[in-house]
This record gives sequence, structure tokens and C-alpha cells, in this order.
Amino acid sequence: MSTGALWTHVIRGPEIKRSRNSGVRSIMAASTRAQVISLYKTMLRESSKFPSYNYRTYALRRVRDAFRANQKVEDPKTVAILMEEGQQAVALIQRQVSIGKMYGAQKIVVE
Repeated sequence: MSTGALWTHVIRGPEIKRSRNSGVRSIMAASTRAQVISLYKTMLRESSKFPSYNYRTYALRRVRDAFRANQKVEDPKTVAILMEEGQQAVALIQRQVSIGKMYGAQKIVVE
């Protein structure tokens, strides 16, 4: 027997398969993590566009609190649902910012 034939069972063993699957999962997790971070930054950026100080600080606080509350979620289905809700929230924030800019208000002392 050649040395290569002796080691083929190790290469094709279940340990290698598990590590390959976990590698795929970690790549998917990294991709999802990047998407979540991108969504978070987008929500913060859009929330900071509110012309009114009170709405702006409220929106920023809500975004931060929501992401902190869901920080430990690891279930892919739950993450997908939360991502979809986040995308809808971005659209809502953008609409509200547009409406806020149409009806300008006076600056308050805090601003």
C-alpha cells in the first residue's frame, strides 16, 4: 500500500465533513453579520436625518435599543424575520424624514 492510500480514510472521514459544514455556516454567519451591521448603520444614518431634535433622538435611541435587545439572536429564521422588519423600518424612517422636511419646524433651544 502506498502512503496516500493509508490516509484517504482520514480525508474522507466525518470529522472533515463536519468542519466543512461549520465553515459554510460561519461564512453564512459572517455574511449575515455584515448585512446586520449594514442595516444598523443605514438605520442610524437615516434616523439622524430627522429635522426635529426630538424625533431624531427618539429614532436613534429606538434603533440602538432594538439592536441591543436582539443582539443574542442566532436562529437563522428569526434573524431573517428581524432583517425584513428592519428593512421595513428603514423605509418608514425615510418616509417620515421626508414628511418632516416638508413641514419644517422651528429649532428648539437644545439644537
